[in-house]
Amino acid sequence: MKYDITIIGSGPNGIALACSLADKNLKIAIIDKVPKKVLENPSIDGREIALTHRSAKILKKIGVWNLIPDHLISIIKEARVLDGCSKFFLDFKHQDIKKDYLGYLIPNHLIRKYLYKLLKKKNNVTSIEAECLDISVNEKYSSLLLSNKKKIKSSLVVAADSRFSKTRPKMSISSFVHDFNKDMIVCRMEHEKYHDNIAYEYFQYDQTLALLPYINNQSSIVTTVSKKSSSCLMKLNENKFNKQIQSNFGNFFGAMKLIGKRYCYPMITVYSKKFVADRFALIGDAAVGMHPVTAHGFNLGLKGIEILSNEIKSAIKCKIDIGSSTVLRKYQYKLHSIAIPLYLSTNGIVTLYTNTTYPAKLARKLALRVANTIKPVKRAFLSVLE
Repeated sequence: MKYDITIIGSGPNGIALACSLADKNLKIAIIDKVPKKVLENPSIDGREIALTHRSAKILKKIGVWNLIPDHLISIIKEARVLDGCSKFFLDFKHQDIKKDYLGYLIPNHLIRKYLYKLLKKKNNVTSIEAECLDISVNEKYSSLLLSNKKKIKSSLVVAADSRFSKTRPKMSISSFVHDFNKDMIVCRMEHEKYHDNIAYEYFQYDQTLALLPYINNQSSIVTTVSKKSSSCLMKLNENKFNKQIQSNFGNFFGAMKLIGKRYCYPMITVYSKKFVADRFALIGDAAVGMHPVTAHGFNLGLKGIEILSNEIKSAIKCKIDIGSSTVLRKYQYKLHSIAIPLYLSTNGIVTLYTNTTYPAKLARKLALRVANTIKPVKRAFLSVLE
């Protein structure tokens, strides 16, 4: 079987790319061993995705935004970053970007669910329940060997199979990996006091806490701690966990109650040394796996999808081979110019704000004041939200 584009990975990035190209009369395949029933109704994974206005625009263009019920989308009007016990905080307001709000918050499983719902309407996209075992490339196409013993050919192969991609090493692409030796515990909690649609990031000296405002008096709570501490938090009974998180936030939100399960993820960031190879491209976390502290992982993934999709569409218009090095080099250059400063600055923020030495504490406080008072610096932070 021959396809124009084969996408490995049926996560939100892979499906979003397929949907963005489905109107170009391309024959597209998506390969993933995850059963279709699971894709139709993905499990809750605890992660809520903060989306910028740019990302919302991309999702609207793809056609999925209007499928997500309005009452399941929360807005973020303001974001505050606090350091230690200081009452001073870095404040980002929606007025700063001349919008009604800074961005949106949507549960990850809902994004996946409605993207797949849109995908099923695309007649030129085929879902194949299998794993890619091997890829070989020649001048005209790539050949893929699948776990169902079938072989397919494709003009272009795109890997969207997570930061722990199994496809990336098959194409001899290595990556820079940073293991922070910490875990992120995420969960949904209900709290007594209303959040006013304000997102909070607390950089404490032994942990990082985040509260992302969801509907009603609910929020997504993100706690980043050492692996030893995460093990203890995960083992606490629900009542003790509620009291612990309430205490960690200094009772600022009043009584807090866990809704559903707790989920734990290792804090590992990845930056691929190349985003492309012969007739091959990486997108989403397979290209750049961001630290969640700035909540830009999926936003960067969507920007990469938009870049690659535009390059492919331009190639079709100019009657150029969509898998050619000319097309892929343009994609790599444009994505790298956006991704590298965001990746390095995010890792730099995490390194500084998890450093407990006295000089680092002073630098942390100074950094917040500089960012809050010097308009060009604050503007640079806000530019990614527009």
